[in-house]
Amino acid sequence: MSDKNSTPARKKSYLIDMDGVLVQGDRPIPGAGDFIQRLIQGGHKFLILTNNSRYTPQDLQHRLQTIGLSVTADHFFSSAMATAKFIKSQKPHGSAYVLGGTGLYQALNEVGYTLTDYNPDFVVLGETDSYSYDKIIRASQLILSGVPFIATNPDPAAPGEGGSVPACGAVAALLEKATGYIPYFVGKPNPLVMRIALRTLDEHSENAVMIGDRMDTDVKVGLESGLETILVLSGVTSRELILKFPYRPGRVVGSVAEIEP
Repeated sequence: MSDKNSTPARKKSYLIDMDGVLVQGDRPIPGAGDFIQRLIQGGHKFLILTNNSRYTPQDLQHRLQTIGLSVTADHFFSSAMATAKFIKSQKPHGSAYVLGGTGLYQALNEVGYTLTDYNPDFVVLGETDSYSYDKIIRASQLILSGVPFIATNPDPAAPGEGGSVPACGAVAALLEKATGYIPYFVGKPNPLVMRIALRTLDEHSENAVMIGDRMDTDVKVGLESGLETILVLSGVTSRELILKFPYRPGRVVGSVAEIEP
């Protein structure tokens, strides 16, 4: 007999990696669209997380829309957005020298940051189509002069046309080698990005689920942030590879098609 005074269970909120979970290159993962619709119809709060700081939420919305996945821009959360929120918390209305793409520029503008190469409060590195060597030199000079160095994410490579391309982590390594200063990485697997995303959803970690395809970023950051974790095998991780890590995901499924929110 059920307890009439018991409160109904709260609906879980979801933080979902994008590449390898919802999309593979320019194709949707089979069942991804139906999974998103189950979240929406069930009234679940969710954010699609990406460590790639190059794109704006509107860019990401368009990318998914063109391959048949309908998600509004407010459901995307990038390492650029997390970085902007972080540096605003450290120094409101500050300034930054930026090496990055439109996503990072927009995110910093939205938190009231001034973009400058003269006496900035931070050097901020993200992804972009091409890195100007002159800008790399200027960033190096500023870092050597004592300007704090922040990078959106540690990923050394990212998917690109014709295969993998160098990403933020690779350029960060170049600047680290040139200056001797290690950047502070905001994106996954830093638990900070999860706390910022959860605050954006107005959710607590105990009622949230992290879905990803990587053990070293998605599952790691989920575990360290106190979330339930689900690993999908539709991306870069096989069942055999899981055994090489000293920690385990809460669940392992073939793809999001198998997840019932």
